[in-house]
Amino acid sequence: MEIFPQEGDNLTTSSDIQIRLFFFFFLFLAIAVWEFASPRRKPTVSKSGRWFNNISIIFIDTLLVRLLFPVMVIGIAAAAQRNGWGLFNTFQLPIWLSTLLAVLILDLFIYLQHLMFHAVPVLWRLHMVHHADLDYDVSTGLRFHPIEIVLSMLIKMATVAFLGPPLIAILIFEVALNGTAMFNHGNINLPKNFDRYLRLLLVTPDMHRVHHSVIIRETNSNFGFNFPWWDRLLGTYRAQPVAGHSGMSIGLSHFRQEQQVTLTRLLLLPFVGDPGRYSIKHIGKDPKTTSDHEE
Repeated sequence: MEIFPQEGDNLTTSSDIQIRLFFFFFLFLAIAVWEFASPRRKPTVSKSGRWFNNISIIFIDTLLVRLLFPVMVIGIAAAAQRNGWGLFNTFQLPIWLSTLLAVLILDLFIYLQHLMFHAVPVLWRLHMVHHADLDYDVSTGLRFHPIEIVLSMLIKMATVAFLGPPLIAILIFEVALNGTAMFNHGNINLPKNFDRYLRLLLVTPDMHRVHHSVIIRETNSNFGFNFPWWDRLLGTYRAQPVAGHSGMSIGLSHFRQEQQVTLTRLLLLPFVGDPGRYSIKHIGKDPKTTSDHEE
């Protein structure tokens, strides 16, 4: 059984990194320019301060992943293919069907993982770093506590080993996940009618922004990253924020000051920060009382 990376795996990983880096920088720049040209909301705090925090965390995350994981996710898929691991290496399907099913199943696993980080108290403490951003833009989509990133990588690797998906499915999924995370966190203004139809196929910024509301029932909705169908099928979909996109407050209700979410405090947040009352029992449904609005 060959677990360690082979020469071909190194070539595959190198190509995977180059492709993903190209799409990352292209999409990040494109969405950042779009935000500047046609913003959905006015900033509420200093963008330079937020971006220093967010870009610093992204840099730490990237460095940590490269140090801890010499074998990337696509390398695990290559090992699974060599050793016959996983469902897709057990049941022989046409490559197009295996790729389609693998991308859909991986997206469902990401949805369930996101739900889990809201449902399990210790994981919510880590995930608070993502939600504590006081504004919402392309940089928010990449801002996660380093420990959450490590756990996410381990979960993703275990999922890939279990599924044994085609290598092309991993590349498509990784590029799509990274790209949609930046897109649906973008502070970009889409025409309402266009958004209404696009969100039938893809998670849009207006759809995911609801998830970053300070209102607990809104925070616990719209967990999807790529596809919107899991939220609709599993009862966590919410169409719009109760206060509207211009009037809603972004972040967590108990972290409203910039000095509470500096880089150092964000890194320490899971260990010393108040987790608040963001219980998963308040999930998806529309607020019906004043107390729900104030939670």
